[in-house]
Amino acid sequence: MRHLSTYAALFVTLAWVVPVRGSGKSEEPRRIEITAHRWAFQPNEITLQKGQPVVLVVKSTDVSHGMRVEELGINLTIHKGAATETHFTPEKTGDFVGHCSVFCGQGHGGMTITLHVVG
Repeated sequence: MRHLSTYAALFVTLAWVVPVRGSGKSEEPRRIEITAHRWAFQPNEITLQKGQPVVLVVKSTDVSHGMRVEELGINLTIHKGAATETHFTPEKTGDFVGHCSVFCGQGHGGMTITLHVVG
């Protein structure tokens, strides 16, 4: 009987010391604030880590804008004076260019943002 209690104590000690993967703890998302204004996003380049959850918070200072990054499944409408959020986790690496998807005036066609996703 004493032999069993020794193994039980050893198991409890190892379970406490050795981290268990997939223990249910979720990683805190990285929060990134972006400002949209005629005719730019600021910042206009962002580097993200593959697999790291992200919250993009996009605000407009002048008129309604949009932000679409098709490859990452992002498609937002941003209204003046309001913040629009999207939560996502990039699952592939590469450089992904987003465009303003709501016509905002003369420079609308050149309004882009680049998301660099690295491994």
